[in-house]
Amino acid sequence: MDDKSKQLCQQIADMQEEDAVKLAREMLDSGYNPVKLLGHCREAMELVGKRYAEGEYFLPELMLAGEMLKTIGDMAKPLITQDTSGGKSAGTVVLGTVQGDLHDIGKNIVTFMLEINGFKVIDLGIDVPIANFIESIKEHKPQVVGLSGFLTLAFDAMKSTVEAIKEAGLRDNIRIMIGGGQVDETIRNYTGADAFGLNAMEAVSLCKQWIPA
Repeated sequence: MDDKSKQLCQQIADMQEEDAVKLAREMLDSGYNPVKLLGHCREAMELVGKRYAEGEYFLPELMLAGEMLKTIGDMAKPLITQDTSGGKSAGTVVLGTVQGDLHDIGKNIVTFMLEINGFKVIDLGIDVPIANFIESIKEHKPQVVGLSGFLTLAFDAMKSTVEAIKEAGLRDNIRIMIGGGQVDETIRNYTGADAFGLNAMEAVSLCKQWIPA
């Protein structure tokens, strides 16, 4: 990581919104790879998440970090989509932060990375009731459903959502991935999901694996 990238990560992590956005703009204007730049933003978000977990940051900092990411993402996205070939969608993914959880930073990054990789994403937002997932699956017929959650209480909501999808007779037609917070193989097994992803690129890889081109 070069000096500017390190500086950008630090500015985002330290909540220096104006400086971070300005530096990101300068880097993009000088031809810096937009996907690489978003990768640095993700690293900065991991640091923000760590500070949140340790009690150094609270919800306002998480929200400000999310705003910074959205602003920088809005600048980077047009530059990335210029490099991606048009044509038919790579597949449909329904995505949402499960009921009881209000965090959307990770979900927004996943949505963003899936879209630039050609997937149609139905983003249901945060604190999504189980019924909304069921309704959206019936309406959009996705190949993949993504359940996001940052808090440990989200694991029970993920499990309940997966069970409800199964009870609705929709489970056999879709793959379910989970992500956010401290997800691991134990949590995947507990929720009944097919796989978990530790970051947005893993989510993209799973979707590409599950939905052959």
